[in-house]
Amino acid sequence: MKREKGGFWINFCAVFFYPIEFLVGRARYVGKENIPLQGGALIVANHISHLDPVFTGLVVHRARRVPRFLAKHSLWKAPVLGWALAGSEQIPVYRETIDAQQSLRAGTEALKNGKVVVIYPEGTITRDPDGWPMHSRTGVARLALSADVPIVPTVHWGTREVYDGYNKKFRPLPRKPITVRCGEPIDLSAYRERPLDAALLREVTDMLMTRVRELLAEVRGEPAPSEFFRKGAAS
Repeated sequence: MKREKGGFWINFCAVFFYPIEFLVGRARYVGKENIPLQGGALIVANHISHLDPVFTGLVVHRARRVPRFLAKHSLWKAPVLGWALAGSEQIPVYRETIDAQQSLRAGTEALKNGKVVVIYPEGTITRDPDGWPMHSRTGVARLALSADVPIVPTVHWGTREVYDGYNKKFRPLPRKPITVRCGEPIDLSAYRERPLDAALLREVTDMLMTRVRELLAEVRGEPAPSEFFRKGAAS
């Protein structure tokens, strides 16, 4: 199977991402065969560092596909980065505005057009002190139920050891082990015939993120917490 064509801007990003991968860590990619070689797929990932998109993008690229990220719209205003995001057909997210639904419609359209879409359901880097996934937004459930495509849980571990955004720590040396693991696709067939309401969206969101948390526990080799951390909760 030939590599999915990404065009100039995807190649432009790859020129930067692969050297970053080498410079900041010793990356190990597991389960990239769970990303289909063709057709739409939704990558549902945890978020522990600003470096995560580099490694999520690379695992998708190594699977011979082109990633389309749902990312905050303010990034489109940045010089060069904004051009790359627009040129590579990334999807801006307008949180808590009248344009918020536009992001989900664009994501749904991309999935139905056979694209690989990446979403970080937490909406930001986790505030959990131990790096576990937080209570997540229900947009991931709406997107997952909008198109009948594989839902691939994906986790990163080790990126926060390199760049801890909340504590402003950047420690690229010595190069640290980084793991990106893609799990087996999640079957949502039991949910697709139910009425699409707030209860269903919450249930599906929590189920998806529970699978992500379980996958992360396997990578970390330790038990996961039973509850999702909530922003504003006591540490």
